[in-house]
Amino acid sequence: MTEVRAKARAERAGERGESRFAEGFALFAECLLTGVWIAVASLPLVTYPAAFAAGSRHLGRRLAHERGGWREFTTDFRSAVRRGWLVGVAGWAALAAVWVDVQAVRNGLPGGPFVGAVGVLALIGAAVAGLRAAATWRPGDSWRSLLARAGRRTVLDPAGSFLVVGGLAVVVCSAWFSAPLAVAVLGAIAAAAVAVEERYRRR
Repeated sequence: MTEVRAKARAERAGERGESRFAEGFALFAECLLTGVWIAVASLPLVTYPAAFAAGSRHLGRRLAHERGGWREFTTDFRSAVRRGWLVGVAGWAALAAVWVDVQAVRNGLPGGPFVGAVGVLALIGAAVAGLRAAATWRPGDSWRSLLARAGRRTVLDPAGSFLVVGGLAVVVCSAWFSAPLAVAVLGAIAAAAVAVEERYRRR
Protein backbone atom coordinates (compact mmCIF):
# COMPACT_ATOMS: atom_id res chain seq x y z
CA MET A 1 0.00 0.00 0.00
CA THR A 2 2.83 2.35 0.90
CA GLU A 3 4.64 1.56 -2.36
CA VAL A 4 1.46 2.21 -4.34
CA ARG A 5 1.05 5.63 -2.70
CA ALA A 6 4.68 6.52 -3.28
CA LYS A 7 4.41 5.46 -6.92
CA ALA A 8 1.23 7.48 -7.36
CA ARG A 9 2.90 10.57 -5.85
CA ALA A 10 5.88 10.10 -8.15
CA GLU A 11 3.60 9.79 -11.17
CA ARG A 12 1.72 12.96 -10.19
CA ALA A 13 5.00 14.80 -9.71
CA GLY A 14 6.13 13.56 -13.11
CA GLU A 15 2.91 14.75 -14.71
CA ARG A 16 3.51 18.22 -13.28
CA GLY A 17 7.11 18.13 -14.48
CA GLU A 18 8.49 18.43 -10.95
CA SER A 19 11.80 16.97 -9.88
CA ARG A 20 12.33 15.44 -6.45
CA PHE A 21 14.34 18.50 -5.47
CA ALA A 22 11.58 20.88 -6.57
CA GLU A 23 8.94 18.88 -4.72
CA GLY A 24 11.08 18.74 -1.58
CA PHE A 25 11.78 22.46 -1.70
CA ALA A 26 8.07 23.17 -2.17
CA LEU A 27 7.30 21.08 0.91
CA PHE A 28 9.97 22.93 2.90
CA ALA A 29 8.47 26.26 1.87
CA GLU A 30 5.02 24.98 2.85
CA CYS A 31 6.37 24.05 6.30
CA LEU A 32 7.69 27.59 6.80
CA LEU A 33 4.37 29.11 5.72
CA THR A 34 2.48 26.72 7.99
CA GLY A 35 4.71 27.79 10.87
CA VAL A 36 3.60 31.37 10.38
CA TRP A 37 -0.05 30.28 10.34
CA ILE A 38 0.45 28.28 13.54
CA ALA A 39 2.11 31.26 15.23
CA VAL A 40 -0.75 33.59 14.27
CA ALA A 41 -3.39 31.09 15.42
CA SER A 42 -1.53 30.65 18.73
CA LEU A 43 -1.59 34.33 19.64
CA PRO A 44 -4.49 33.89 22.13
CA LEU A 45 -1.96 31.66 24.02
CA VAL A 46 -4.42 28.85 24.86
CA THR A 47 -5.10 27.96 21.22
CA TYR A 48 -1.72 26.45 20.36
CA PRO A 49 -2.95 22.80 20.43
CA ALA A 50 -5.67 23.63 17.90
CA ALA A 51 -3.17 25.61 15.82
CA PHE A 52 -0.80 22.64 15.63
CA ALA A 53 -3.70 20.31 14.83
CA ALA A 54 -4.82 22.52 11.94
CA GLY A 55 -1.22 22.91 10.76
CA SER A 56 -0.67 19.15 10.82
CA ARG A 57 -3.85 18.59 8.83
CA HIS A 58 -2.70 21.13 6.27
CA LEU A 59 0.71 19.47 5.87
CA GLY A 60 -0.98 16.08 5.64
CA ARG A 61 -3.06 17.33 2.73
CA ARG A 62 0.08 18.74 1.11
CA LEU A 63 1.85 15.39 1.40
CA ALA A 64 -1.18 13.65 -0.14
CA HIS A 65 -1.20 16.23 -2.96
CA GLU A 66 -4.67 17.37 -1.97
CA ARG A 67 -5.85 20.93 -2.41
CA GLY A 68 -5.92 23.09 0.69
CA GLY A 69 -4.88 26.50 1.92
CA TRP A 70 -5.61 29.16 4.50
CA ARG A 71 -9.37 28.63 4.28
CA GLU A 72 -9.11 24.92 5.08
CA PHE A 73 -6.59 25.66 7.83
CA THR A 74 -9.01 28.14 9.41
CA THR A 75 -11.90 25.67 9.22
CA ASP A 76 -9.83 22.97 10.94
CA PHE A 77 -8.62 25.45 13.55
CA ARG A 78 -12.16 26.50 14.44
CA SER A 79 -13.17 22.88 14.86
CA ALA A 80 -10.10 21.94 16.93
CA VAL A 81 -10.24 24.98 19.23
CA ARG A 82 -13.71 24.15 20.57
CA ARG A 83 -12.19 21.74 23.08
CA GLY A 84 -8.55 22.25 22.31
CA TRP A 85 -8.34 25.47 24.32
CA LEU A 86 -8.79 23.38 27.48
CA VAL A 87 -5.68 21.43 26.51
CA GLY A 88 -3.90 24.75 26.07
CA VAL A 89 -4.88 25.85 29.57
CA ALA A 90 -3.64 22.53 30.98
CA GLY A 91 -0.34 23.00 29.17
CA TRP A 92 0.23 26.43 30.68
CA ALA A 93 -0.69 25.04 34.12
CA ALA A 94 1.93 22.30 33.70
CA LEU A 95 4.51 24.90 32.68
CA ALA A 96 3.69 26.96 35.77
CA ALA A 97 4.13 23.89 37.98
CA VAL A 98 7.54 23.16 36.47
CA TRP A 99 8.54 26.80 36.94
CA VAL A 100 7.72 26.45 40.65
CA ASP A 101 9.89 23.32 40.78
CA VAL A 102 12.79 25.15 39.16
CA GLN A 103 12.47 27.96 41.69
CA ALA A 104 12.57 25.38 44.46
CA VAL A 105 15.85 24.07 43.01
CA ARG A 106 17.32 27.57 42.92
CA ASN A 107 16.28 28.26 46.50
CA GLY A 108 18.04 25.13 47.72
CA LEU A 109 14.89 23.29 48.86
CA PRO A 110 15.75 19.73 50.04
CA GLY A 111 15.06 17.29 47.23
CA GLY A 112 14.67 20.21 44.83
CA PRO A 113 17.07 19.00 42.10
CA PHE A 114 15.32 15.62 41.84
CA VAL A 115 11.85 17.15 41.79
CA GLY A 116 12.99 19.74 39.27
CA ALA A 117 14.49 17.12 36.94
CA VAL A 118 11.36 14.99 37.12
CA GLY A 119 9.21 18.02 36.41
CA VAL A 120 11.23 19.07 33.36
CA LEU A 121 11.20 15.53 31.94
CA ALA A 122 7.46 15.26 32.54
CA LEU A 123 6.90 18.59 30.78
CA ILE A 124 8.94 17.45 27.75
CA GLY A 125 6.99 14.19 27.64
CA ALA A 126 3.70 16.08 27.82
CA ALA A 127 4.79 18.39 25.00
CA VAL A 128 5.71 15.43 22.80
CA ALA A 129 2.42 13.68 23.55
CA GLY A 130 0.52 16.88 22.78
CA LEU A 131 2.26 17.29 19.42
CA ARG A 132 1.67 13.66 18.52
CA ALA A 133 -2.00 14.01 19.46
CA ALA A 134 -2.30 17.16 17.33
CA ALA A 135 -0.69 15.33 14.39
CA THR A 136 -3.45 12.72 14.40
CA TRP A 137 -6.38 15.04 15.12
CA ARG A 138 -9.41 14.89 12.85
CA PRO A 139 -12.61 16.95 13.05
CA GLY A 140 -14.87 15.49 15.73
CA ASP A 141 -12.08 13.68 17.62
CA SER A 142 -11.98 13.82 21.41
CA TRP A 143 -8.85 15.53 22.70
CA ARG A 144 -8.93 13.37 25.82
CA SER A 145 -8.81 10.18 23.76
CA LEU A 146 -6.18 11.61 21.43
CA LEU A 147 -3.92 12.57 24.32
CA ALA A 148 -4.36 9.20 26.04
CA ARG A 149 -3.36 7.31 22.90
CA ALA A 150 -0.56 9.75 22.12
CA GLY A 151 0.80 9.32 25.64
CA ARG A 152 1.06 5.57 25.09
CA ARG A 153 2.77 6.05 21.73
CA THR A 154 5.21 8.50 23.30
CA VAL A 155 6.36 5.75 25.67
CA LEU A 156 6.12 2.81 23.25
CA ASP A 157 7.86 4.65 20.41
CA PRO A 158 10.87 6.35 22.05
CA ALA A 159 12.69 6.79 18.72
CA GLY A 160 9.81 8.78 17.27
CA SER A 161 9.47 10.77 20.47
CA PHE A 162 13.16 11.70 20.38
CA LEU A 163 12.69 12.96 16.82
CA VAL A 164 9.93 15.28 18.02
CA VAL A 165 12.15 16.42 20.90
CA GLY A 166 14.81 17.21 18.30
CA GLY A 167 12.30 19.40 16.48
CA LEU A 168 11.53 21.23 19.69
CA ALA A 169 15.25 21.74 20.29
CA VAL A 170 15.58 23.30 16.83
CA VAL A 171 12.86 25.81 17.69
CA VAL A 172 14.51 26.69 21.01
CA CYS A 173 17.88 27.20 19.30
CA SER A 174 16.24 29.24 16.54
CA ALA A 175 14.53 31.45 19.12
CA TRP A 176 17.89 31.88 20.86
CA PHE A 177 19.42 33.26 17.66
CA SER A 178 16.38 35.01 16.19
CA ALA A 179 12.77 34.98 17.37
CA PRO A 180 11.27 35.47 13.86
CA LEU A 181 13.16 32.39 12.67
CA ALA A 182 11.54 30.32 15.44
CA VAL A 183 8.09 31.31 14.17
CA ALA A 184 8.72 29.82 10.75
CA VAL A 185 10.29 26.67 12.21
CA LEU A 186 7.05 25.86 14.07
CA GLY A 187 5.85 24.31 10.83
CA ALA A 188 8.84 21.99 10.87
CA ILE A 189 7.77 20.70 14.29
CA ALA A 190 4.29 19.97 12.95
CA ALA A 191 5.84 18.21 9.95
CA ALA A 192 8.08 16.16 12.23
CA ALA A 193 5.09 15.07 14.33
CA VAL A 194 3.15 14.11 11.20
CA ALA A 195 6.13 12.11 9.89
CA VAL A 196 6.62 10.36 13.23
CA GLU A 197 2.97 9.38 13.41
CA GLU A 198 3.02 8.11 9.81
CA ARG A 199 6.15 6.12 10.62
CA TYR A 200 4.47 4.61 13.68
CA ARG A 201 1.33 3.75 11.69
CA ARG A 202 3.34 1.85 9.10
CA ARG A 203 5.16 -0.30 11.65
